[in-house]
Order: sequence, then structure tokens, then C-alpha cells
Amino acid sequence: MTTIIQILTAAALVLSIIVPFGAFFLGEKTKKRYKKSLACNCFFFFGSLLVATVVMFSGTASVHAATAAGTSDLATGLGYIGAALVTGLSGIGSGIAVASSASAALGAISEDGSLFGKSMIFVAMAEGIALYGLIISFMILGKLG
Repeated sequence: MTTIIQILTAAALVLSIIVPFGAFFLGEKTKKRYKKSLACNCFFFFGSLLVATVVMFSGTASVHAATAAGTSDLATGLGYIGAALVTGLSGIGSGIAVASSASAALGAISEDGSLFGKSMIFVAMAEGIALYGLIISFMILGKLG
């Protein structure tokens, strides 16, 4: 997978999260609009994730990676593995943060319903970092072939 395709894939995944919820927060905040924006978010995120997976595992990308792997040395490969390990572990840590912050957010919402927006920001930040770390580690591991 070329660098431009990787950048466009990451941008599409980020925009598939930002655009539906940005449209929701700019307009009237009703339950019906929230469900529509959530459905739109899921459709575009998992659709772009599916397209990225197909592109990543296409035949030309693996042939290109195999050719590049033959000319690289051990230090480059270990650098890729180290980078993937670091981003993967940060994704796991962010997943743990999502579990803690989501339960705290539910408790805050049950106490005071006006805290919904503030509590969801913390949950979304941790989840965004978790997904970003996971996507980056897969992209780095995709370079290894």
C-alpha cells in the first residue's frame, strides 16, 4: 500500500467519525438525529475499514512489500516491529481507559442528565485514541509483508 493510500485511508476513517457527529452537534439535538448520525457513523467507518482491508491485502501490495522486505536489513524490520508494538500497546491502554471512562460517564449521566455532552467527550477521546493506535499498528505491520 502506498503512502498516499495510507494517508487517505486514515483521513477517511477520521472523517467518518468527525463528520456525522459534527453535523449532529451543529443542529438540533434530538434522539432521532442522534440515531441517524450514529448509523451514518457506523456505515461510513466500517465501510472505509472494509475498503482499507481489501486494499491492504490486495496482491500488488503484498508483492511490493515482499520485494521491499528482501532489500531491507534487520534494523529496519525491528524498527517496524517496535513501532507497531508501541502503537498497539497504546491502543490497549486506551481501550482500558474507554472501559473506565464509559462507566464513569454512565454514572455521571444518571446523576445529572445535563452532563451528557461533557461525559461523552471523554469517552470519545479515549476511544479515538484506541482506534487510531490500532489502525496505525496494522498499517505498520502491513509494511512488513
